[in-house]
Amino acid sequence: MLKEVLSLKNTGRRRDLPANGEAFSTAVRRHKPDHWLLIECLILLAIGLMLIYSISPALADTTGVSGNYYIIRQSVAIVLALIAFTVTYKVPLARFRALIKWLLAAAALATLIAIVLPVNPSYPAHRWVRFAGFSFESVELLIFALLIWFADFLAVRIGRGTIANFAKTLRPVLGALLIIGGVVAIIQSDLGSTGVIVAMMGVMLFVAGLPLKRIMIIAGVILVFVVIAVIAFPYRLARLETFLHPTANCQTTGYQACQAMIAVGSGGVSGLGLGSGVQAYGYLPESDNDSIFAIFAEKFGFIGSVILLAIFANLFWRMAKVAEGAPDDFSKLIVVGALVWISVETLINIGAMIGLLPLKGITLPFISYGGTSVVFFAATTGLVYQVSAYTTHTSFNDLKRFKKRTALDDHSSHRRRVGGAYHPDLSGRS
Repeated sequence: MLKEVLSLKNTGRRRDLPANGEAFSTAVRRHKPDHWLLIECLILLAIGLMLIYSISPALADTTGVSGNYYIIRQSVAIVLALIAFTVTYKVPLARFRALIKWLLAAAALATLIAIVLPVNPSYPAHRWVRFAGFSFESVELLIFALLIWFADFLAVRIGRGTIANFAKTLRPVLGALLIIGGVVAIIQSDLGSTGVIVAMMGVMLFVAGLPLKRIMIIAGVILVFVVIAVIAFPYRLARLETFLHPTANCQTTGYQACQAMIAVGSGGVSGLGLGSGVQAYGYLPESDNDSIFAIFAEKFGFIGSVILLAIFANLFWRMAKVAEGAPDDFSKLIVVGALVWISVETLINIGAMIGLLPLKGITLPFISYGGTSVVFFAATTGLVYQVSAYTTHTSFNDLKRFKKRTALDDHSSHRRRVGGAYHPDLSGRS
């Protein structure tokens, strides 16, 4: 029995310790969710709202809109994000699993509409669905739908023991990746989001138990696709050149990268202050979304940046703990996919702002201006929050209590053999 308990510890699974030392129960009981997931989500949303408020005058001055334009829209986005968080927390995962086809259909329809609609001259890419002054980025819905679909896809194959089967697992995955790459990376010119999708699905495959050789096959196909996607588009080659030589083209293709590093560097140790800073006044492109970390670093400096990174790191750590104790394969894969999605976008955004990665047009989760990303990041965290209410863990204190209890039971059993035969195997006792 103790060996069974130790195996549960090693696998991150827990069966509740019963009274009187009988066999462990496999039932998963609901308990309090990890409230820190919600608290840190709220903190990050508040930081984003504070930043948008601080640079709203600069944004309004450069775009010609009213001074309250950005803060009002971001406030509405946060309200919608909290509603989305509540929905994904309250609606059972089984319900989302039953709606997979509808989610994929909605994502496909949104992507098709974004492709056929005329592009905005300021953003010449088929990524947004625009209507009556509002815009919706279709790829965020696509990633959310793919997260739930792929978790179900892998969970089914784990249950059937066909996760390593080429025809039933690897071939459909390669087909899906090629379609996604063709639509998102080529037609929508969004290589950054394609990279996020590939990373999310790749880690989910690894966690699901796909053999490493199969994963390497997928990685090889993806590498060939990425090389073609970069070579085929001159602006991507220019971005790569800018990344390799960031200060060589500061007045042309490297302008945003150079201005971002200037903003980060000008923050110094403690920052210029929330009401100070000049980069948002037309110097740093996309200062409200893609470049928001550089604005944060300018205002709060190295110390503030470290604190922000610590908040993100703790959020990711707590998500990893939820994945470790998830009660089943589907919910575990949901949490793993959500963790990769949010963490990879965070790393890409911050890495681009400090010159460690090429600029990819990826927002900073929960903080960047933009309703679509804020809503879907909150909705995804809501799924993780729901799973955290059903996690199962076996702590060392549980093991000590179990050993002590079983020792007492064994001793008392030798003294009292009344009311039935004595069974040394605890699982046979009633």
